[in-house]
Amino acid sequence: MSSFEFDRKKKADAQLNISPLIDIVFLLLVFFILSSHFATEKGFNLKLPKAVHATSQNTEKITIYIDQVNTVFIGDREIDLDLLDAELKKELAMNDEKMVVIKADEDVNIGFVVKVMDIARGANAEGLVISTRVLDDEKNK
Repeated sequence: MSSFEFDRKKKADAQLNISPLIDIVFLLLVFFILSSHFATEKGFNLKLPKAVHATSQNTEKITIYIDQVNTVFIGDREIDLDLLDAELKKELAMNDEKMVVIKADEDVNIGFVVKVMDIARGANAEGLVISTRVLDDEKNK
């Protein structure tokens, strides 16, 4: 044997085993899927009326929603029309700003909206705002 064979170092077999990495990524994926929050917030499918001269209101404190079938909501709670006055008085007492925003579907009878507005005024609301969509042009139909 020559000294040449002894001087040569043995090469290490360098391979990257990605099986543990795939396992960890899979476990992280399962963890995030199982721990993510799947609660859906209650939403209202309202088609607000359009207005050309609408302005944004950033101070919405108490919001009354009226859907297509004249169901009234304060926030996300359904309120019977007979109990609306008492509920509004409680809500207005808890808020510094006595502003009430009404978001009614455009198909709701105007008489019903006026009735809700009258109840809000009777509950000592200092301001009433009727929410609309801004009508930019004909593409916002």
